[in-house]
Amino acid sequence: MLWWALALGADLGGNATAIGASANVVVLGIAGRNRQPISFWQFTRYGLVVTAATVALSAGYLWLRYFALS
Repeated sequence: MLWWALALGADLGGNATAIGASANVVVLGIAGRNRQPISFWQFTRYGLVVTAATVALSAGYLWLRYFALS
């Protein structure tokens, strides 16, 4: 279970900030090139919400899988 928790946290945690994952940096570059700049704090505001939701869903899944249903 700890391996799954580590993998999910490392994978989903990068969505919180613009520099958390390389894909986020690419998206900011593409948005800026198309004259739709996204600021770091604007990205972080949305990213934290998405990260919190996906980590909560993952934690719920791990709890169900390894504690409630085993």
